[in-house]
Amino acid sequence: MIKAKVVGAGGYGGVGITELLLKHPETEIGCLVSLSDTGRKMSDVFPHLRGFCDEVIVSPDDPKTEEEYDVVFFSTPDGVGMKNATAELERGAKVIDYSGDFRFSTSEQYAEYANFIGLDPIHKAPDLLMETVYGLPELHDINHTQMLVGNPGCFATSCILGLAPAIAAGLVDVKSIICDCKTGVSGAGKKPSAAFHYPNRYDNMNAYKLAGHQHVVEVEQELSALSEEDVQITFTAQVVPVCRGIMSSLYASLDGQSADEVLEIYREFNKDNPFVRVQDATTPASTADVRGTNYCNLTVDVDVRNNRLRIISYIDNLMKGQAGNALQNMNLMFGFDSGTGLASSGQYP
Repeated sequence: MIKAKVVGAGGYGGVGITELLLKHPETEIGCLVSLSDTGRKMSDVFPHLRGFCDEVIVSPDDPKTEEEYDVVFFSTPDGVGMKNATAELERGAKVIDYSGDFRFSTSEQYAEYANFIGLDPIHKAPDLLMETVYGLPELHDINHTQMLVGNPGCFATSCILGLAPAIAAGLVDVKSIICDCKTGVSGAGKKPSAAFHYPNRYDNMNAYKLAGHQHVVEVEQELSALSEEDVQITFTAQVVPVCRGIMSSLYASLDGQSADEVLEIYREFNKDNPFVRVQDATTPASTADVRGTNYCNLTVDVDVRNNRLRIISYIDNLMKGQAGNALQNMNLMFGFDSGTGLASSGQYP
């Protein structure tokens, strides 16, 4: 059995991976770490886990955290993983980090990201950047040799999966891309704040971070790697009054292809990607179709009048956008089928 440690267990990402690990046939939870709720059972913090996970949450300085584990998930903000990953790797653990710490393979790329969002541009473990891989299995070969993975951002996942087939096939003008993205309130995390207080969020929506969102850097990096020229996007993030889910409406000027031609290109690109489902514009679609699952549903359409590609990308921000994708990465890093522990149709209604 794979023994797992979850750092940041008290947040949405931490409880999300805990839920998934409990259902995985080859894993057991060995340690739950958090700065908050220390000394409490996980099931006291999250009562739905009572009888399923009664593990006591420990602080980062507890001796239990220094024991050997097979895999460590850092469900933590920027800066935590880079300070602690080396020690975990030296103990033999595979590491999956949720933040931007290991989404980039060079110090220069990380500095661009950090400067973009006002962080210290000096990476605290630059030697590890050569060992990391961007953790989107649909684009990168993640296998049993990999020890360190930077899990993608949720918006980035929806945009990259939605645009990668078109970019790789050279279908669109890469300077014309618009990403119009809406997310549920859970994307802001568990920590309470005035902006996400229920009366402020109910029956309300708004755009935010118009000066620059942190996921733009990784979207442009990944799409540029598929193109013969640098990709630049116009990105708008919006919060809408739902709990979970992302709907990204993606647009770009086409080179004259029909909807049927584009649809075939998307299906061919994703023929070996079990968690990407491609559909045409006549198929009903919504975030409810992917809620609680690791799927990304892509609606492929062409605005013929304006010769414009239109892709609607649906994911659950806490699953394919976070914990589900992390478990998919873990599966590949340990040689399991990518869907182990993730075979879920979601729930209706």
